Amino acid sequence: MADFTAIFHVAPLLGESMHAKLEYFLKSRGFLAVEFLCLCILTPGYIIVTASAPYMFAFLWAATLYGYVILRLVYHDHLKDIWKWKSVRWSTMRPVLARWVLACIGMTVFLYFYDADRILAMVMDRGGFVIILLFLYPIVSALPQEFIFCSFFFERYKPFFGEGYVMVAASAITFAYAHCLYLNPVAPTLSLLGGIIFALTYLKTKSLAMVTIEHGLYGDFLFFIGLGWYFYGGSVVAQG
Repeated sequence: MADFTAIFHVAPLLGESMHAKLEYFLKSRGFLAVEFLCLCILTPGYIIVTASAPYMFAFLWAATLYGYVILRLVYHDHLKDIWKWKSVRWSTMRPVLARWVLACIGMTVFLYFYDADRILAMVMDRGGFVIILLFLYPIVSALPQEFIFCSFFFERYKPFFGEGYVMVAASAITFAYAHCLYLNPVAPTLSLLGGIIFALTYLKTKSLAMVTIEHGLYGDFLFFIGLGWYFYGGSVVAQG
């Protein structure tokens, strides 16, 4: 079977000198600044202004593909060990699960006082869809988001934000800003809190597998309890 990923091995195609120049250009601070502006500010801004949240997955996976290509071209070693499944063990999962349980209680209490009519509303109205969503969400939504805002973001923007808590803050704020596209205050507020949690987990483990699992747990409960309405393109349509 052909190795389709070989198309990204540009050194043999361009020559070592050309590849070195391309890599230098892609890692230059000027290109990084333009990329950050387009990917993390202008694209979410466009979606917000045009109320394009119903098409969010197209933007999300396009950004994921772009990030994969960049990592493939420039950060080979990082991409090779991006999952770090060895980090997913009981000693690391135990605090993650404990924090998740507390967060689930907090989300339930918040929804009760903020919009009690939505508690379990999606389960009652669209139970079959919710069941499917619980299985698909970690793969089709949590995974690409964590790839972009953790695996790609932490590696790509180290020249700007370093490798510590400033990076965590930058990742979380950018993550929250991207969720402004749902045009309600709940999505970006909860996303800021979630972004801090996920970024801290990634800072500690550097594991895409771990943060995807963690994000998936939060997202599944969020949709199950009813808060998912605020993270759904339909909420934008309903306001339109």
